[in-house]
Amino acid sequence: MTEKCVGTSCDNLILGNKPPGTMQVKNQQELILNGTTPILQQKRQDVLEMLTAALDAVQPAQVISRVIRDSQLLFPSETIDLATFDHVYVIGFGKASVGMTQAVLNATTVTRGVIITNDAQATLNHPSLEVVLGGHPLPNEGSIQGTEKILQLLHDCSENDCVLVLISGGGSSLFCKPRVPLSDLQHTIDLLIRSGAIIQEINTIRKHLSYVKGGQLPTQTKATLFSLIISDVIHDSLSTIASGPTVADPTTFEDAEEILQRYQLWGKVPPSVRTVIRDGRKGKIPETPKEDAAVFQKVFNYIVANNEVACQTAINKAIELGYDAKLLTTALAGEAKTLGRYLVNRIYNSIAKDRAAFISGGEPTVTVQGPGIGGRNQELVLGCIQDIADSDMVIASMATDGIDGNSMMAGAIADGCSLYRAQKKQLIPDRFLQDNDASTFFSALGDCIKTGATGTNVMDIQIILQ
Repeated sequence: MTEKCVGTSCDNLILGNKPPGTMQVKNQQELILNGTTPILQQKRQDVLEMLTAALDAVQPAQVISRVIRDSQLLFPSETIDLATFDHVYVIGFGKASVGMTQAVLNATTVTRGVIITNDAQATLNHPSLEVVLGGHPLPNEGSIQGTEKILQLLHDCSENDCVLVLISGGGSSLFCKPRVPLSDLQHTIDLLIRSGAIIQEINTIRKHLSYVKGGQLPTQTKATLFSLIISDVIHDSLSTIASGPTVADPTTFEDAEEILQRYQLWGKVPPSVRTVIRDGRKGKIPETPKEDAAVFQKVFNYIVANNEVACQTAINKAIELGYDAKLLTTALAGEAKTLGRYLVNRIYNSIAKDRAAFISGGEPTVTVQGPGIGGRNQELVLGCIQDIADSDMVIASMATDGIDGNSMMAGAIADGCSLYRAQKKQLIPDRFLQDNDASTFFSALGDCIKTGATGTNVMDIQIILQ
């Protein structure tokens, strides 16, 4: 059981400095000081160090430098000399695209490139590289304009050229050439997100409303494509990441209609969406390319970072800090508000040492029913805040891209005294859960995790200290 939950200073705790070269958690000191006992303060600090280590391990500069060196692509099974091609081009789309591109520029000579990002501050100092600002989580006109520039580059390539395709989370909305009006696509994707549909289902719809997703990108060029991919989906499904633009698509127009019917959205989506899907089912629009398509003979796809890398790094950091660390899963999925309780109850029922750390990763979902501000990570933590009350347990959940849902926060942290602190402020957890307003709840406690855009994305990570 924890020490009595009362306000106290942290005079007995020496706050550790942030590890060199990291800049992830901007409100680290506040989050530590919100622990009402020295024990909880120390555990909060340890959690933040684990999260920071995990984020550092999946930064684009780190992962690209491991696979490109001296104009060579280095993989366990083979080495590819980029100098054997007439030209090396770069295209990229996703939250990590600019960082990945900069690392490529440090390792090889690039003739030309187009990068689509959602980071308004991102720049690349290269005369032949263009950075285009697109939209996320919904595509915008910038997404379409950037995609057209990429397609023009691909059309200009010859058979003796190669293109490095840098793909990361967020690519589905940033790389976009829709078969329907943009506003109709935006409305459809928003309906799916709010319905609680999982990413595989959402991307099935995206692929069948697109000219470029679902394996259609290779049809636009004669060049050899090398896709370097930072995975942001469970089980690293290549056909799901950024809606699989360079990968054979196993889904069909029939699947797309079934998903919309299942979530009772078929009658709610714009008529243009129904028309495209119906025409596809009738064969009036070609299906997305399948596994046996000849176009994939000059396409090579490589996962360069994923959630497992982040979680394993967090485990290594936990062990370094003296914890008995265990990985629960990297495929956490389901309704966020119940998953926190599931994780906590699983730990309560386990046989663990006194100083134990439990790490998990994945991508929960939120069925939006209220008008609040929040996201799946903050909702996950809020959902179990009563379960950890009066214990020495600390739990945190964070989106590795730094943006959780419709909030500007990355996630949240809570401990055994959080419920007591909330009650003093007359904050009732269940009410905030009903309104999907977890960010407002944790903002009032000062326990939202703030990182800003991290420049990477490998889904979410949860850490629980016993």
